[in-house]
Amino acid sequence: MNETNQSDGELASNLSEPSADAALAAAEAKAQENWNSYLRAVAEMENFRKRTDREIDNARKFAVERFAQELVPVGDALEAGINAGAANPGPALLEGAQATLRQLHRAFDKAGIKIIDPVGQPFDPAWHEAMVAQESREQAADTVLSVIQKGYSLNGRLLRPARVIVSKAPAGETN
Repeated sequence: MNETNQSDGELASNLSEPSADAALAAAEAKAQENWNSYLRAVAEMENFRKRTDREIDNARKFAVERFAQELVPVGDALEAGINAGAANPGPALLEGAQATLRQLHRAFDKAGIKIIDPVGQPFDPAWHEAMVAQESREQAADTVLSVIQKGYSLNGRLLRPARVIVSKAPAGETN
């Protein structure tokens, strides 16, 4: 009976070896498939990174293209105004300059550039730069009396603060 058990055991051992080899081969095939998938994903991510870098470079290079297209006619108008003013100074030169300034302001509006002209408004150090404090009985203290140089913002971000003259209470008076 012992010999019968051994031959049954050997038979079972021989039957399990091929299935173990098949399982190992299947696992190796799956591992190779996963490795290939990994390599494709890495390559795809690298291509995506390179494509994104190119797009960012182009965006930086051509970000002001629309604005530049709006400014080219302003430059043409200025040049024409200078040439006309040299030949015939007078009111036509002033009208041409005013028209050119309107054209520039339209270009600013299209580009999201806003002019900061705060006359009569409360002084705001985030948007204004006080150049002089001047006594005033007509305006409350810390009110913008006049603008020395207009400021500009781009889509809500300060480009240049407005340089202003700010009111202060006359000497000896308190608010």
